[in-house]
Amino acid sequence: MFALFTDFGWQGPYVGQLKAALWQRAPGIPVVDLLHDAPAMDPRAAAYLLEPFSRELPEGTVTVAVVDPGVGTDRAGCVIHADERWYVGPVNGLFEFVVRRASDWATWRLPDAPAEAAPTFHGRDVFAPAAASLLQGDRSALSQRLDERPGEEWPDDVPRVLYLDHYGNAMTGIRGSMVSDQAILEAGELRFRGARTFADSPVDQPFWYRNSSGLVEIAINGGRAADTLGLAPGSRVRLIRP
Repeated sequence: MFALFTDFGWQGPYVGQLKAALWQRAPGIPVVDLLHDAPAMDPRAAAYLLEPFSRELPEGTVTVAVVDPGVGTDRAGCVIHADERWYVGPVNGLFEFVVRRASDWATWRLPDAPAEAAPTFHGRDVFAPAAASLLQGDRSALSQRLDERPGEEWPDDVPRVLYLDHYGNAMTGIRGSMVSDQAILEAGELRFRGARTFADSPVDQPFWYRNSSGLVEIAINGGRAADTLGLAPGSRVRLIRP
């Protein structure tokens, strides 16, 4: 199975072209869209989402991840094998938490982009072909080990909003496992407590909860937290520990 994680957006031709490149080389293999509105041009923010979003993928899945503002430069491409799953994409920190939280991993540098590759679309012309080859058992690209980790110094958690979902809930870069049930969160000039689920919080009141990906998320029972609290990607939140 292929999985896709990009900042291409759901509109326009790019996701379709990426899928076509995969199916041209690996016909009939299922493709799962994990996310196509990842933090745009921000591999650091996206890295905090890629690991939890891909954690439940079946072993053997090849994830093509593209949040790549340096496309067409001398930044390298890579293949990562982490906990029996494969990842293909740019060397820019996007895979930092996949590697950091894996029990077993290895990284290889991809060969340089071929001359015919579009310099602004390595997702289609470089990463998709490499992913298809991997899924078909071709390991010829795995000849040069890679030690470079651009995001190695990034903190394990980031107290910011990283993503707004369809409901106006605000997903943060804080792992729920690091937060006590009694913790208070401050966002949008309000302080509020946590709840296990929506029905445990009064209607129209903000609360935080541990979402299904294991991250702290801000919500309002029956409302849109992003609108009510004025939250957007990049908004700071403050964790007040009891």
